[in-house]
Amino acid sequence: MFKRILLPTDGSELSLKAIRLGVELAKSCGASVIALHVVPPVQTIAYIAEIMASVQFDYAKEATRFADRYLQDAHAIAEQAAVPFDRLLLFGSQPYEAILQTAKDRDCDLIVMAAHSWEGLARLLMGSETHKVILKSQVPVLICH
Repeated sequence: MFKRILLPTDGSELSLKAIRLGVELAKSCGASVIALHVVPPVQTIAYIAEIMASVQFDYAKEATRFADRYLQDAHAIAEQAAVPFDRLLLFGSQPYEAILQTAKDRDCDLIVMAAHSWEGLARLLMGSETHKVILKSQVPVLICH
C-alpha cells in the first residue's frame, strides 16, 4: 500500500505518538520511513541586528542539538520495529513548505504527523503547520492527535 512514509516531528510527545503510528503502519505494509525536523530561523528586528548575530549562531547550534535528539528518538522507534529509516534536518522559515517539498523530493506516498490543539491567540499567532500541509499536500496526510 505505502512504500515511503514521511514523519515530520517537532520533538513533542504528540509527535512521538505520530512517529510510533507511522512506524507501525510502515512495518505492516513493508514501507520505509523518513523522519524530518525543520528548524525555523530566529526572528530578528532590524535595530538589534548586531546583538542578534551572536544569538543566531547560538540558536542554530542549540536547535541542531535538539533536532538531533528528536531525530534520534524517531530512529530508535524505527530501529526497534526493524523499519528502514532515514532522517533529514532542514532549516526553513515555513516548516509546512519543507514538509511538502521533502514529500515530493523523496517520493513519499503518505505523511503522518501530529496536530496540536492550540486555541485562541496561540493558534492565531502560530498558525498550524499541520493544517497548511493538509490543505496543500499532493499525498494523503494521516493526523495523530
